[in-house]
Amino acid sequence: MTANHHNTGPNTRDHGGGLDAAVARFGGTRADWIDLSTGINPTSYPLPDIPARFWQALPDSGDQAALKAAARSFWNIPDRADIAAASGVSALIAALPRLGHSGTVGIAQPTYNEHAASFSAFGWDVQTTPSDTNVYVHPNNPDGRLWPLDTICANHKTLTIIDESFCDTTPDQTHIHLTDQRGFIVLKGLGKFWGLAGLRLGFAVAHPDTIAQLEHMLGPWAISGPAQHIGKIALSDSDWAAATRQTLQNDANRLDQIMTNAGATSSCGTTLFRTYHVANAQAWFEKLAAHHILSRVFPYSDTMIRLGLPNDAHDWARIEQAME
Repeated sequence: MTANHHNTGPNTRDHGGGLDAAVARFGGTRADWIDLSTGINPTSYPLPDIPARFWQALPDSGDQAALKAAARSFWNIPDRADIAAASGVSALIAALPRLGHSGTVGIAQPTYNEHAASFSAFGWDVQTTPSDTNVYVHPNNPDGRLWPLDTICANHKTLTIIDESFCDTTPDQTHIHLTDQRGFIVLKGLGKFWGLAGLRLGFAVAHPDTIAQLEHMLGPWAISGPAQHIGKIALSDSDWAAATRQTLQNDANRLDQIMTNAGATSSCGTTLFRTYHVANAQAWFEKLAAHHILSRVFPYSDTMIRLGLPNDAHDWARIEQAME
């Protein structure tokens, strides 16, 4: 569990998680550890009962339509846009380079590395300045940067992909309204804000012609029946979403206070993850790991460390103790 400063090209797939490796290096068992290396909500949406038919039959069109209707309502998707559901946003990221002929794609750095890795795998030239095809992670991971509408529109030419995996924390900042125009694709998912990463449920919202192409690539039954059922119920629960946003804000403020008291600076990110600058990120990583707390450092920075949110009072107490 080092910062992995080797191998930082566009094909690098560097992620949070890796708890087994942390246990192997620093000891303990998985149950002993607090995993703060991802930006997944530790208080996930409460799972409903799942009727047996969702396990016993192939996913049906009526359930798929109900899921898409819930998504359309929750995210206020334009009437002229369509929706594709897939097994996580990552499945859509892997498919998107196939929508166009390989050329040059602009992806500002640093950001979530799967976009560059996916385009590179299909022969695209990945650059950090705007091009005919552009990708924006909004809010950005790991710094929480929000991309202004005028910047996105000024750089739009052929294809613009806006990854809003973390945007449910700040729904007023969404660019979903752009999807009634050709060439704009917005990605959404239930992994981060909803804390249901294991559900593997993501959405692409775009012009109907684009969605038809994507659904052809994804094939039939791109998501499971249980995912259809849980997703529909979760996306219909606006009260849970509103309460969760307030809880996340309070917890993010609390984590900022703990970390700044310990000497970290320049707090940024979203309310699901907080990113800080420190003198030596690897030293902070190892200090936390000695207390069986897994954080996140990055192959492109010696001074940046990111933490997700603790789950309960016991976890908060352990972090405060580790930072004393």
